[in-house]
Amino acid sequence: MSFSSEIINWYSEHKRDLPWRKNPEPYPVWLSEIILQQTQISQGLPYYKKFISTFPSVHDLAKADEQQVLKLWQGLGYYSRARNLHTTARYVSEELNGIFPKDYQGLKKLKGVGDYTASAIASICFGEAKAVLDGNVFRVLSRYFGVDTPINSTEGKKQFKKIAEENLDTGQPSTHNQAMMEFGALHCKPKKPFCPDCPLNSKCVAFQQKLQDKLPIKTKKVKVKTKHFNYLVIKGPQNQTLLHHRSGKGIWKNLYQFPLLETEKEIFDRGFKSRDEIQAIQPLVKKIELFNNKPIKHLLSHRKLLVKFWIIDLEKLPKENWFTDFKITDWSEIQSFPVPTLIDKFLANFDFKG
Repeated sequence: MSFSSEIINWYSEHKRDLPWRKNPEPYPVWLSEIILQQTQISQGLPYYKKFISTFPSVHDLAKADEQQVLKLWQGLGYYSRARNLHTTARYVSEELNGIFPKDYQGLKKLKGVGDYTASAIASICFGEAKAVLDGNVFRVLSRYFGVDTPINSTEGKKQFKKIAEENLDTGQPSTHNQAMMEFGALHCKPKKPFCPDCPLNSKCVAFQQKLQDKLPIKTKKVKVKTKHFNYLVIKGPQNQTLLHHRSGKGIWKNLYQFPLLETEKEIFDRGFKSRDEIQAIQPLVKKIELFNNKPIKHLLSHRKLLVKFWIIDLEKLPKENWFTDFKITDWSEIQSFPVPTLIDKFLANFDFKG
């Protein structure tokens, strides 16, 4: 039996009951693929359900305010995906009358849609013979064929794409691609794959040569930089606080956070109070307390953040030019704003009136 046939047979017995598989239309499939990029299904499925319930069609998503989209996305990370999702929904709704392109080349022109997503939608929704390559598929192909070329190298991507295309069941590309992804996610897992019971083990190079823990290979990541964040949680009169609106090109663009002091090293009470920003509001200060004595570690793809939350109780709020682009809001309304995950976790553990 061929490689593809074995995978498809396994899939027919073990596939999960996922909502977008019941209705393989472009909008739900596209939505699921964007949400599940760099996200496991167990985490992404609740987000998919929230999005499809709130925005049943691409037109509904297109009409939404970006802040609403970012708030629903909160907790998934990689917020550029949410912004691209919204931009593409508007384009499809307004420029394409709600109809997604029906082939790989057209889909790949959409913002936020790369080779993998275009291949997935084209094959699943339109039956186009395009092989997908995600982390699960890379792992299956690397182990089965014994390929040790780094999967995140230019050479590796070309080599694996060629292998994937050569082994694609062109008669049923939708089933083949979904089977490959499901097999990698559930059976040929990163750690402790089910090799003894694997239908492919008789021809799998990794199993035969005991290379499961060594394949696939990735080149080392760029060195992660450490930054120290000091958030200023303002407690003003009448339950008011301040939120800063992030702009620019960062990963948290258009999210809200507390006013932020970024420092090269960890700072403590005396160093914090001597900062110009704190000195500027010193006459208004009733009390300053540190919420967490030990910095909270928050990991991003290229940054390690060490975060402290400083609680600053003020007689009255500072003037508008104290911090650029901040918004005065009642604490009871703070949950309506889209915020980074580390802010959301703080809000879940902080009693404003305490």
